[in-house]
Amino acid sequence: MKNINWGIIGCGDVTEMKSGPAFSKIKGSQLVAVMRRDAEKAADYARRHQVPRWYNDAADLIDDPEVNAIYVATPPSTHAEYAIRAMKAGKPVYVEKPMASTYAETQEMLKVSEETGMPLLVAYYRRSLPGFLRMKSMIKEGAIGQVLFVNIRLCRPANDEEKTGKAWRTQPNISGGGIFHDLASHQLDYLDFVFGEIIEANGVAVNNGGFYQTDDTVLASWKHCSGVVGSGTWSFVTNMDGRQDVLEIVGTEGRLELSSFGHTPLLLYKEGKEEEIYYDVPENIQYFLIKQVVEQLQGMGQCVSTGKTAARTSRVLEEIIA
Repeated sequence: MKNINWGIIGCGDVTEMKSGPAFSKIKGSQLVAVMRRDAEKAADYARRHQVPRWYNDAADLIDDPEVNAIYVATPPSTHAEYAIRAMKAGKPVYVEKPMASTYAETQEMLKVSEETGMPLLVAYYRRSLPGFLRMKSMIKEGAIGQVLFVNIRLCRPANDEEKTGKAWRTQPNISGGGIFHDLASHQLDYLDFVFGEIIEANGVAVNNGGFYQTDDTVLASWKHCSGVVGSGTWSFVTNMDGRQDVLEIVGTEGRLELSSFGHTPLLLYKEGKEEEIYYDVPENIQYFLIKQVVEQLQGMGQCVSTGKTAARTSRVLEEIIA
């Protein structure tokens, strides 16, 4: 496949800057069609992003003969449905994260990918971001000695939309598991990338705020196949004083600290000193991963975030809140 002509199913907020424009910035790749159920919004997106065609029915986009690859950017509740339909139509799929609403759905997606021979790739883009790659390389090079443990702390207040229960991420029938599933999936998937598959995981999940149906506070512990152990605390109903965004890797000779979502400098603490390590952040945050996706479809490389790796993260999420 030399030229990749993309169609987006679900051209919502995540596609405005994080992903959408990147598809036309990569050699041999272009965005040719978008779909959204609201026809007016679909037409507006196509106009603003200079996309030739728009649809308000996913079937029409999947059946478009010019579209030869599909990006599924809807909420998780429809990831499996649209990805499976696209693969059965003979079109490779790049799907947003979490990969699906449930681990069972990820297995069905993988089955169809294998049966059809269509690639299934997932938007865990931290596997390709410079800051996260620098952290991974420093760990591999022994900058902090032998890794002892990992700790995640992600806490913040609820926003106005979440307090009313209107945010789709707080609705279990749409999100599959709430804000924890949406945000923690990025962090746990990255740790899978660095330390290998998580082979044991457990946790406790509660609703402290009462703003919505899904859990708003989660504590977890886990073990990677490499022997590295980890723990995490997530809460989305703290006040501003409780706000934290820390991914911490502690070793025998130092520790590394990085914000999962803030793009602040990578911090190295060693021998009583603190070092700030700066890195580039792409204008479109998914650019580097989308480039890998395109190159794989062109037969020139392999994407680091596959359906198989992403399904592992979905399994771990379910084990933690079980």
